Amino acid sequence: MIVGYARTSTLDQKAGLEAQQSELLAVGCEKVFVEQVSSVDVKARERLAEALDYIREGDTLVVTKLDRLARSVAHLLEVLEVISSKGASLRILSMGIDTGTATGKLMLTIFGGVAEFEREIMLERQREGIAKAKAAGKYKGRSPTARAKAGQVLALQAEGIGAAEIARRLRIGRASVYRILNDQKAGDRKEPEPDPLAEVATPTASV
Repeated sequence: MIVGYARTSTLDQKAGLEAQQSELLAVGCEKVFVEQVSSVDVKARERLAEALDYIREGDTLVVTKLDRLARSVAHLLEVLEVISSKGASLRILSMGIDTGTATGKLMLTIFGGVAEFEREIMLERQREGIAKAKAAGKYKGRSPTARAKAGQVLALQAEGIGAAEIARRLRIGRASVYRILNDQKAGDRKEPEPDPLAEVATPTASV
């Protein structure tokens, strides 16, 4: 089965979406998933998720242009991984690419190489930046975001608010909340340091 996916950003005109649909139907798409959402907001692409869930072995997912499908090489590889795992293929009309062919598979390998190259360049720049910052005495490492909110966590917990709600309000992970609470409990269980002033000799009774 040939399945189409069309997308425009929230700023695009409706005509652009209709043009994609017409092009997809012209190449034989039997079902087309359509949505109007920004390319940046990957998590909001509900129709893309539905299309990926809908395809089965032997199917082909078709898009008019690569930027209608993915926002980056890394995102494209994620989508391709899902498609490949289902035994389906991807076809990009503007580029003449079909991963169901030998040439398409070669292009997939090239995309993977480009993604790895981008990642290595990014990590190299990051290492160089950290090294320069350390040399200048300006590097302090990552700030302990969750730990910095320990006081707020304890205050909310004292009000009877649960860990999940605390994590949501403070925008930190639940694991961090539990860690802070456990650290507090461990601290409460420690015996207090002896007060040297309280250690006075017991007077001996005279005979």
